[in-house]
Amino acid sequence: MSASSTGDAPETSPPETSLFDAAIGRYSAGADPADLLADFEAITAQAPRQSAGWTCLAWLQLLTDQPQEALRSARTAVRLNPQDPQARINLSLAMLETGAKGVREHIEIVQRVMVMAPELAGELQEAMADGLQRKPGWAAMQKVKAWLNG
Repeated sequence: MSASSTGDAPETSPPETSLFDAAIGRYSAGADPADLLADFEAITAQAPRQSAGWTCLAWLQLLTDQPQEALRSARTAVRLNPQDPQARINLSLAMLETGAKGVREHIEIVQRVMVMAPELAGELQEAMADGLQRKPGWAAMQKVKAWLNG
């Protein structure tokens, strides 16, 4: 979960900022992703139109081997904020893990964002490294990372 998942525009600011910030802080401090799922489920229930909560929920679901749930959450995040590259990475990962078609489109969009916004590219690289550290040998992440760095 990267800072980019919170977005810059007011319509993408996280719901229930104190709960959101506390949960992000716990994640950053190394909390087990499974321990944070309930927080992000509550955040998305309280503010279902805010993409940041859905992006983080999808990431946690991916880390806890819940690809079908992650696919639903990531699709919601992308629908709410199509410009968020982290949401598209999460969607790509969930699509790979569930065998869904259409991954290339999302990877190409993320590649364009990374070229146009190098500061976001750095955050995305950190998020991918974090994912591989928390879930070593994550085949879908290794594919996405290779495509984005290729």
